[in-house]
Amino acid sequence: MHELVNAVRILRAGFIFPEPQIIDIANNFKKAMTDGLAGKDSSLKMLPSFLAKPTGQEKGIYAAIDFGGTNVRILTVEIKGNGEYQTLKRHLFPLRDRGKGYDFTSREATGQELFEFIAGHIASMLSPGLTYPLGFTFSFPSRQISVNRAILIKWTKEIQTSGVEGHDITEILQKALASKNLKQVIPQAIINDTVGTLLTSSYGDRHTDMGSICGTGHNTCYIEPNSPFTGQPMIINMESGNFNELPATDYDMQLDKQSRIPGEQRLEKMIGGQYIGELTRIIIQDFINQNLLFASNRPQIFFTPYAIKAEDIAGLLADESPDLTDVAQWLKTTCQINNSLLEERITLRTIASIVIIRSIQIVAATYTGIIKHIDPHFENHHTIAIDGSLYELMPGYANKLYTTLKNIFKDKSDLITIKLTKDGSGVGAAIAAAIVND
Repeated sequence: MHELVNAVRILRAGFIFPEPQIIDIANNFKKAMTDGLAGKDSSLKMLPSFLAKPTGQEKGIYAAIDFGGTNVRILTVEIKGNGEYQTLKRHLFPLRDRGKGYDFTSREATGQELFEFIAGHIASMLSPGLTYPLGFTFSFPSRQISVNRAILIKWTKEIQTSGVEGHDITEILQKALASKNLKQVIPQAIINDTVGTLLTSSYGDRHTDMGSICGTGHNTCYIEPNSPFTGQPMIINMESGNFNELPATDYDMQLDKQSRIPGEQRLEKMIGGQYIGELTRIIIQDFINQNLLFASNRPQIFFTPYAIKAEDIAGLLADESPDLTDVAQWLKTTCQINNSLLEERITLRTIASIVIIRSIQIVAATYTGIIKHIDPHFENHHTIAIDGSLYELMPGYANKLYTTLKNIFKDKSDLITIKLTKDGSGVGAAIAAAIVND
C-alpha cells in the first residue's frame, strides 16, 4: 500500500507543473511564435489564412463544406448582419459505407471521385434561383497560398484517397462542381477548423482573437496584429499540436516512439483526446509490471495499445461515489476484473486525473503565450473560442482550464472569456465566404 501511494506521488510530481513551469512553457511558446513568424526554425508553422476577422455586418446566404475526417458536413447558412446567423440546412454523410459498397477514403479512390461525391451531396442542398458563395473548411495539413487556394501536404485521419496530396484543393473542387453543372456554387475561401471556430465566435463577439480545437486533436489559431505577409491583422494557424519544447516523461517517450509519427505532434500527444487514453494505459501497465496494481491477474486491456479511449477516461473521472462503483463496474465489464480493491480504483481515477490536469496546464500555457504575444501589457479583453469533445465532454476540463488561466493572470483574469463554440468549423466556412464576398 505504501509503495502504491509513493508511486502515485512520484507520478504526480513528474506530470503536474508548478505555476512557474507553466509560465516557462508559455514563454517558450511565445518565442516559437515569434521565430515562426520571422521564418526562423520553429515547431510552430504559423500559416497565413489571408483572412482578418469579420465586421459582424456581413450578410447573405452561403454554402459551406466542413471536411475534417471520414464524415463530411454540408451547410447552407444565412448570415444576417449584427453578429447574427442561422443555419438553414445541414447534411452529414460518410465518405465510406461498406453496406452501400463505396469507400472514397481508400487509395483505390481518386480525388476526382471523392470531390464529385461531395458535389453531388451539395446539389441536394440548394434552392432554385440562388447563387451560393462557398466556404470550405478543410482540416488537413495544407500549405495556404491565398484565401481560396491550399495545397494538401498529406492526408491524416485514415484518409488515403489518391491524386490529392500535392494538389490545389479548390481546383479539384471546382472541377467536381463543374462536372455536376453546379455553376451557382462559387468557392470563395478555404480554411481550417480553428479558423472557422474563431470566425464563428468573432462574428458576434468582437473580443474573440483565438480559435482552438480541444478534441481528438489539438490546434489553435489567433489574430496576428501585424502579419508579416501584409502588415495588417490576419488570422494565423499555428499548427500548435506540433509544439515540442515540453518536459516529457518516460511515458511520453514510450507513446511517441510507438506512434505512427515519432517525433512529430509532441504537444498533441501529451494533451489530445486521441492520446490521453493511451498515455493512461501505458502508466497503468507500468504500475501492473511493478506489482502495484491487480496483483492476481494482468488484464489484457492494459497491455493492448490504444485499447483505452478518452471516453474511458471521462467515465473514470465522472465517478464521484465514495466506493467508485462506476469504476468497479467498468473494471468488471470492460477489463474483466471482478474483485478490484478500493485502493486500486482510487489509483486508476487518480492516474486519469493527473493525465488530464497536465493536458489542461499545457493548453493554458499555450493560450498564455499567445496573450503575451498579442497583448504584452495585458490591457485588452480576450475571448478564446473553443470547440471539441475534450473541452466539452471531459468532466472538469472546462472549469479547470479557466481556473488555471485565472491563477496565472490573477487580478486581470476577468479580461479573459472562454466560449464553447460548437460546430464553429461549418458556420465559420460560410462566414469566411461572406468576408471575401463582401
